This record gives sequence, C-alpha cells and structure tokens, in this order.
Amino acid sequence: MEPQSKEERVHHVFEKIYERYDSMNSIISFQQHRLWRNDVMKRMNVKKGDHALDVCCGTGDWTMALAKEVGTEGKVIGLDFSENMLSVGIKKKLGGRVKQVEFQHGNAMNLPYEDHQFDFVTIGFGLRNVPDYRQVLKEMYRVVKPGGKVVCLETSQPTNPVFKKLYYFYFGKIMPVFGKLFAKSYQEYSWLHESAKDFPGKKELKTMFEEVGFKNVTVKSYTGGVAAMHMGEKQ
Repeated sequence: MEPQSKEERVHHVFEKIYERYDSMNSIISFQQHRLWRNDVMKRMNVKKGDHALDVCCGTGDWTMALAKEVGTEGKVIGLDFSENMLSVGIKKKLGGRVKQVEFQHGNAMNLPYEDHQFDFVTIGFGLRNVPDYRQVLKEMYRVVKPGGKVVCLETSQPTNPVFKKLYYFYFGKIMPVFGKLFAKSYQEYSWLHESAKDFPGKKELKTMFEEVGFKNVTVKSYTGGVAAMHMGEKQ
C-alpha cells in the first residue's frame, strides 16, 4: 500500500470524524475556540451587505457566524473538500433558515472563484491541514477585493517553554485519548497533533502573509500562544 499524501490523509480524517467534530473541538480547546473566534470577529468589523468566503469551512461554524454579521443583504460561501463535513454545515443552515449562506465542495489550493470577489476571506483551523500553506494564502489573496481582508485563526506555537511542554504533552498524549473515548478515532486525532506541531509559529506565518502581498498584517495571540489570528489587507 502506497503512503498517503497529506491531502489524502487529511481528507480521510475529516470524512471519518465529521459527526463528532464540533463536540470534540469544544473538548480539545476547553471551549476556548468560540471565544477566540468571537474576538477575531470583533477585530474584523464585518458590515451588513458584505460578501465573505470561509475557506476549509468544515462544519460551518465560522461560516454561520459570518452570515449573521453580513445579514440577508450579504452573502457567505463556506467551502470545504470534505463532503461529510459540509453535510453538517448544510444541516445548520437549514435549521437556522439562513438564506445568505451557500456551502460548496472545492479545494483551497485552487479556489473556484474569479479575482477580487470577496470583502473578507477567512480560514479557521484549516490552514495547517493543506498541502501548501503559501499556495492557499495566494489563492485567498487573489479572490479578496482590493481593500478587503484575509483572516486566519489557527493553532500556533506557544512561546513560554513550560507552557509549550505542557501543550505538546496534552496535544500528543491526552487529546488522541479523548479522540478514542469520544469519537473512537485515536489515529485521526493524533493527526491533529502532527499538523499543529509542524505548523509555522506566528512570526513565520506573518512573514508568509507579507511575502504573498498582504499589507498591515496584524497578529493576535490567544491562551498563551496556543492559537493566533493573522489578518492582512489587500491594497
């Protein structure tokens, strides 16, 4: 059996854990991921009537939060390459009767949209899972309007040495056990540890944003550096 590419492995992981992904996220982050996202949304300053794209949208939590901000006169697209994950987002849309949301199956490496389409392009806890971080940032830069913003909320590398040690112990040893107990997916949740461990630190990611062409890149750390927001403008 040939070794899987990163893309194939990630696809397998999310196609398998989609039903329990939301509850597991809450357990893994001690409910913090929603607080982080709420703070990011305040900093974004989304307006009624804006058009937004949520890349690697997963089960659509951020997509739905954006939809609330843009209102019925706006438009939000949630894009993901896992149809099982999207199926959860579609249920949320139907349950909330939110007409301004559309979920689409597609690949973040090659976004199926023309240039300069969106006021905001977001990616939440998805950049670490793509095969080429820079390529996805380039695509997000391409489809956002001049004057628009691209926002990434992602796991990061804690800077405090003691905290860093505890974090990786939790991520590497405890979290996969949670995955086994709650989602019966030890191997899949151990992948989340790998992808977080290998992801660039906030300075490195900021440099990547700037190299792609973003200006005024702002960075905000959360919870001792376990997560970080990067927000860049296209001029």
